[in-house]
Amino acid sequence: MLIAIIGAGGWGTALGIVAARAGHTVRLWSRNASVVHSINERRVNDLYLAGHGLPDGIEATGEMESVLRDAEIVLLAAPSHATRELLVEASPYARPEMLFVSATKGIEIETNKRISEVVAEVFGRSFSPRFVCLSGPSFAKEVAAGQPTAVVAAGFDKTDSATVQQALGRGNLRVYTNDDVVGTEFGGALKNVMALAAGMVAGLGLGANSVAALITRGLVEMTRLAVKQGARAETLAGLAGLGDLVLTCTGELSRNRRVGYELGRGREIEDITGEMREVAEGVRTARAVKSLADACGVEMPITNEVYAVLYEGKSVGVAVDELMSRPLRGEFKGIVL
Repeated sequence: MLIAIIGAGGWGTALGIVAARAGHTVRLWSRNASVVHSINERRVNDLYLAGHGLPDGIEATGEMESVLRDAEIVLLAAPSHATRELLVEASPYARPEMLFVSATKGIEIETNKRISEVVAEVFGRSFSPRFVCLSGPSFAKEVAAGQPTAVVAAGFDKTDSATVQQALGRGNLRVYTNDDVVGTEFGGALKNVMALAAGMVAGLGLGANSVAALITRGLVEMTRLAVKQGARAETLAGLAGLGDLVLTCTGELSRNRRVGYELGRGREIEDITGEMREVAEGVRTARAVKSLADACGVEMPITNEVYAVLYEGKSVGVAVDELMSRPLRGEFKGIVL
């Protein structure tokens, strides 16, 4: 099987390694000529996944037509804010039989649309695209290193989910399936906002009690919005929700947690993100989530405070104090199971 991967960052490259180990031919697309050269000539992605050699069967290109030629599965692994532009660029070479798999964990901030909605909108005039969302607790470096990892493939069609499961569920990567695309996409996007908050708590010097409370209440908040948008609550209790939330809120490799941690220490967001090679999706996603929650009347106090810190100049200490001083209430108020 030929698998095309649009986006040769750390996660796209790690998925390419998994696919090549499973015996597939892999083409990685990157707009960065130095990344293409590094992959093809030195057999490593020095910029985004240094130290992990690439197996045979992987090649890189900067040409969209070349990466998509004869591809059966197209993995989308670029940041959410770049996805629409890349899909438009890919549209002349896309075919109805291609299976589009999103490994992007974010929401388009201009439209508040999930990646599945963006894919449908871009290709919808020509054909109805096949789509699967791949999500779950998965740091790229650990996947590339062969450490056991479990994720979920959620598709509108069970056959498509099973195709992704069989194609990538080999060796150290265990792939489960479900049919809740909405819940799986929201889990992957919303957990990044909560990871920013968890990082802020840690950056303030607060302990495990505070982080555990943040994670648990964050899951309630995530579930509240996702269910309102048509997801199933149990999806948020699975790999794409709780699993990814715990990893991203506590793992040292989490970019979103690291940004939050530095904010908690008093640094400015521009200085923090300016030092990063890859995108912390939660910074942009916080804007989309707040907009979406406000539009549909869902209460999301943690998201509101994260947004206020990022975009309104509120200090992290004040944000935490205001969360703790909110009126007391029932634990599961607002969740319809």
